[in-house]
Amino acid sequence: MTKAAELAKMGEVLTNSQIGGRRNIVINGAMQVAQRGTSSTGLGASDGYFTVDRFQLNFSSTSARFTMTQDSPTDLSGFTKALKLDCTTADTSIGSGEYLILHHKLEGQDLQQLKKGTSNAEKFTVSFYVKGNANATYTLEIEDVDNNRYNAQEFSVTTSWNRVSLTFDGDTTGVLDNDNANSIRMNFWLFVGSNFTGGTHTDNVWHTTANQRVGDNQTSIADSTDRTFFLTGLQFELGSQATPFEHRSFGEELQLCQRYYEKSYSAGTAPASDTSAGLITTDTMAGDTTTSYLAHQLKYRVAKRAAPTVTIYDQAEASGKVTSHVTGVSTANGQTISTEHAGDKSISVNRPSGDAANGFRYHYTADAEL
Repeated sequence: MTKAAELAKMGEVLTNSQIGGRRNIVINGAMQVAQRGTSSTGLGASDGYFTVDRFQLNFSSTSARFTMTQDSPTDLSGFTKALKLDCTTADTSIGSGEYLILHHKLEGQDLQQLKKGTSNAEKFTVSFYVKGNANATYTLEIEDVDNNRYNAQEFSVTTSWNRVSLTFDGDTTGVLDNDNANSIRMNFWLFVGSNFTGGTHTDNVWHTTANQRVGDNQTSIADSTDRTFFLTGLQFELGSQATPFEHRSFGEELQLCQRYYEKSYSAGTAPASDTSAGLITTDTMAGDTTTSYLAHQLKYRVAKRAAPTVTIYDQAEASGKVTSHVTGVSTANGQTISTEHAGDKSISVNRPSGDAANGFRYHYTADAEL
């Protein structure tokens, strides 16, 4: 990019009052945080968040299989992490209802500046760095979940990193809910059946027609086990220009991710791992000997988007269990627990016990994803 072009872009940023931080609505766009682990294999049978935080894979009726990793590129200046998808089992006969979508979901209360559904609806720009093993064409769709409206644009992939910039027109139809639920899904369509491609697609048009959602030139990432897809530097910002990517510190990005998911395990340790590092330890608990339980109030590191699903693990990786702990006495895994009084800030972890002096140890995950 020339200096003149860079200055022109910065001029528009100033005009739109978007200078400085908090331009990027996306969380973890530089793919720095991967609390669930850095690699997951055999994906394709079910949906889920598998590696990089805030990025979900959504499958439908496919025999293809994939590996998802947090990659460490060495050929892209300014970025040290990327999301990588690798096709490990091909599917060359895509059924009409099949698809693979990479989602990034956004809360409605974080999108009110778009003024969607009003006469003053704002344009916005999505930019990202992308590459693959070969030339390909995929589709990025902005899906209005509240009103079932869609706007998509095709983009090209080559064997080198390129920054893609796509500006979407404001939509004067369909106000977004001002709440903590999912209002916008950013959908990277990576293969798809005719149910979504049978009509004639037009880039950058808001509509409600299912068979026009995906571009007419769509490539299938499942057509060969050679196929790879790399993504990083994802940015969603107000205005019609892509400004330089807004880098945030790892610590700040981690806290933003923890609103949706957190764990007691160390940053580099996947959940359900046999480890003592980071164990929550309760010593000499005051219990209720009448009902024979010991209670510990677990406070989350970050308040959650909503009351999360909490999974407790003992030190031997068993879920729904804790490890007993008494000073000077051998520990015992597999102690049954219950949880109650779950909220967005804390939950009560209860272990039945006939001895109110026993403490216990455990790991946890708390999931409040959209």
